[in-house]
Amino acid sequence: MKIHEYQAKAILAKYDVPVPRGEVAYTVEEAEAAAKKLGGSVVVKAQIHAGGRGKGGGVKIAKGAEEAAEIAKKMIGMTLVTHQTGPEGRVVQRLLVEETLPIERELYLGIVLDRTQGVPVFMASSEGGMDIEEVAAKTPHLILKEPLKPGFGLQPFQARKLAFGMGVPAASVNAAAGAMTALAKAYDGIDCSLAEINPFILTRDGKVFALDAKITLDDNALYRHKDLLELRDLNEEDPLEVEASRFGLNYIKLDGNIACMVNGAGLAMATMDIIKYAGGQPANFLDVGGGANAEQIKNAFRILLSDSAVKAVLINIFGGILRCDTLANGVVAAARELEVKIPVVVRMEGTNVELGQQILKESGLNFTVADGMKDAAEKVVRLAQ
Repeated sequence: MKIHEYQAKAILAKYDVPVPRGEVAYTVEEAEAAAKKLGGSVVVKAQIHAGGRGKGGGVKIAKGAEEAAEIAKKMIGMTLVTHQTGPEGRVVQRLLVEETLPIERELYLGIVLDRTQGVPVFMASSEGGMDIEEVAAKTPHLILKEPLKPGFGLQPFQARKLAFGMGVPAASVNAAAGAMTALAKAYDGIDCSLAEINPFILTRDGKVFALDAKITLDDNALYRHKDLLELRDLNEEDPLEVEASRFGLNYIKLDGNIACMVNGAGLAMATMDIIKYAGGQPANFLDVGGGANAEQIKNAFRILLSDSAVKAVLINIFGGILRCDTLANGVVAAARELEVKIPVVVRMEGTNVELGQQILKESGLNFTVADGMKDAAEKVVRLAQ
């Protein structure tokens, strides 16, 4: 689950990461009031779940409250397009009004899970304010890394090593190391999958601040943090993904035209791969899970067909806990209720597979029963064309 910058900074502040003074604003009046309260020049930042806001016109500096109000008037309600939003952009519904700071240097801090090592890795770089992907591609030696031993977080000696490695002046090393260990505690404490500060700044008077912050929470751990669920902004998520989550379905929209319904994440990945291998493009990732019932199958089918880009559907199920006849009944009921017009290819194996295939064939609906994954992929790609 992604959260906004102002929400991430509020969390980091609780863990003693230094953040600038700021307030969230939903209206022009609130933005003006926040600027007056902060005093002096302020920065007005659009709050959307995407990077590159500055380049898209979503970050502006105002000399005072009056100018902040003028900026807010233009920014609230605007469609902000960045390299991460895609051409459709995101509508700005809230702003962060924040004090400006005398920046001396911009650095980068981030923590992600390294699946190769099987532990979170703390990354730091002297190249702050840039896309870390660009730094990794062009100058990977400038990204310093320290593994985080489970239960121990970032140790003080590791933090100092990173600080000196980034060229932090000796007078500011303790402050920078303290901010880094606090960031690691926050990452562990709220079960993040990503915690990033870009830029992490040094000011002219030797202080450190998280000038920007990005946090992504691990959905699988949210049951431990029910208070954080209220931070979810459904307006920033794909409507079909939101709808799927209401029925316990794992759905991610993609750019292709072949919808996929499977049970199990591994099978979903393999299904998308074989569609690509057959020359097609998957339109989504949809995992109904091992214990799906007929109602979930129906809702999954409805969500797939809500995507106007979909030209064909591939249902690829291994019937273990989810029996093939249960799947077939759910698919037939959904197809009748939704009056499906596009072709549907079904490949199923496992418990009651013969009964499931019989239900599909006798339904009188436009189903193509495939013999194996390769056959299913080739058939659905041909039908989608």
